[in-house]
Amino acid sequence: QLKLVESGGGLVQPGGSLRLSCAASGDTLDGYAIGWFRQAPGKEREGLLCLSTVSGTSTVYRDSVKGRFTVSSDSAKNTAYLQMNNLKPEDTAVYSCALRLAGCAPFEGEYNYWGQGTQVIVSP
Repeated sequence: QLKLVESGGGLVQPGGSLRLSCAASGDTLDGYAIGWFRQAPGKEREGLLCLSTVSGTSTVYRDSVKGRFTVSSDSAKNTAYLQMNNLKPEDTAVYSCALRLAGCAPFEGEYNYWGQGTQVIVSP
């Protein structure tokens, strides 16, 4: 059974950086599209970026994170990462990774496997 575990969240000041990890077990990440999502309090979950492990290309779905967030993966560690730079208070949310056995897609309903999420709080 494929399992995803996120880590790396926490409290960070505006302008700071965090790197979130998404560790997979039960299967290799190779062949999957890896999506990163977030859900802020009182808001719907939104898709941020996606990395296709097949093509090696990434797609950014939100202009608000373009140029600040990047996605990567390490096959040897079977782990995906979300690097977040120049964080802003509006980035405060629970961040989750998800997998789908196809190409990248922006909507949560298109993903098959989910982690439990990790909280990110951006505050002075």
